[in-house]
Amino acid sequence: MTSTGEAKQAVRERVWTDLEHAGAAEPGVRGYIPAFTGAQEAATRLAGLPAWRQAQVLKVVPDRAQLPVRVLALEQGKLVYMAAPRLATPQPFYVLDPQSLTVPPVQAAAPEVAARHAPMAGTDDMRPVDLIIVGSVAVNAHGARLGKGAGYSDIEMALLTEAGLLSDRTVIATTVHEIQVLDEAIPEAAHDFRVDLIVTPERIIWCDKPRRPQVDWKGLHAEQVAAIPALQRLSDTPHSG
Repeated sequence: MTSTGEAKQAVRERVWTDLEHAGAAEPGVRGYIPAFTGAQEAATRLAGLPAWRQAQVLKVVPDRAQLPVRVLALEQGKLVYMAAPRLATPQPFYVLDPQSLTVPPVQAAAPEVAARHAPMAGTDDMRPVDLIIVGSVAVNAHGARLGKGAGYSDIEMALLTEAGLLSDRTVIATTVHEIQVLDEAIPEAAHDFRVDLIVTPERIIWCDKPRRPQVDWKGLHAEQVAAIPALQRLSDTPHSG
């Protein structure tokens, strides 16, 4: 692990510990995007914003913390894309379309149900995304964030960017507990994206230094590329080297 990677992990460990000690997340939170207390309230606060009301197409992570976001979006008639586990299929996104759901939104929004009922799509078949909601372990007011460390959110975002589905007009948001919002610098690599918007159960924070995603080809191992068919196809294109 690089020095930046070690610094990132140290922040994650501290936040996971703080969440557990405060009873603000379920036990066993280490290694995961925290399913935090107040996730429903944060989702409701997000849904009150113009950026949400104007968005028709969303990409939402499959983590439990963002389940209330996915449910609200489907209940309000929004199209939701959700990544399949490890992006391991040629068409790596579930398509949750309220117009064609065969189960209620509260069920369809669960990854295990989506895996059984939702069609799948690759970026060639997807619509441009208006609003993206990512999961975070830690964030700060500049928009810097840490995920759980697996790197899949970065790859998802880069795939959408390369396909022209994520633009400067796309809002990137995260919902978190107040404990996860840090008043300090967060370790970052040059390719790490930042969020535009942080929503907690108590407040809304528009970040002042957003950064768009990009593919960090030098930082990817051959095994990672080979395990993600969509990334493999992208790596074979002339412009991606």
